[in-house]
Amino acid sequence: MSVHASAENPFASLGSGPRRPLLTAVVFGVTLVCGVAQLVHRPLYEQVARDAGRIDDGQWYRLVTGMFFQDTWGWGLVSNLVWLAVFGVLAERVFGRWRWLVLYFGCGLFGQLMSYLWLKPVGAGNSMCTVGLIGALAAVAIVARRRYRVVLPLRLRITAYAVPVLAVLDTALRDNHGLPCLLGFALGFLLLPSKNGPDLSDRL
Repeated sequence: MSVHASAENPFASLGSGPRRPLLTAVVFGVTLVCGVAQLVHRPLYEQVARDAGRIDDGQWYRLVTGMFFQDTWGWGLVSNLVWLAVFGVLAERVFGRWRWLVLYFGCGLFGQLMSYLWLKPVGAGNSMCTVGLIGALAAVAIVARRRYRVVLPLRLRITAYAVPVLAVLDTALRDNHGLPCLLGFALGFLLLPSKNGPDLSDRL
């Protein structure tokens, strides 16, 4: 018999990771500090943002620092932190911490690299990290009934199927969020949490 997820938290029955979203909180805090520092000392952005010309000169660290600063400044900081708080907590509960790290920074670095090589050579932001988590959560939602015997609300299942479609469209429009979302979607199937419970290390 299928188990219906609660209306308040439709992923509750899928959660096998830590109850305390410590990893999300740490990354949230670091991103917040970096964003505030950028607003207080505006020249800092030019030293850390993804910039193809400077990366070509050997400043490869910008592919990493670009994940902690925002090219849309105050608005980008607030909106990206909200998305991180919502989907970061949810993904950490569903996937656990080590999978969260792979998804967040793996997709983020992939997005930074593809932006540098092809889509948007100058910029910064953690949004490409967060869309990787969204893609992975969509993968879990798609297999929830078959793998976990959990029936998610219809609107959530429709949204899950729409995520990869919208990511492909986003890429076709040459936005740089589609590719990391698609990578997160693919990794979501590869990193599906166990049906038999969480890793002990994720419960600490």
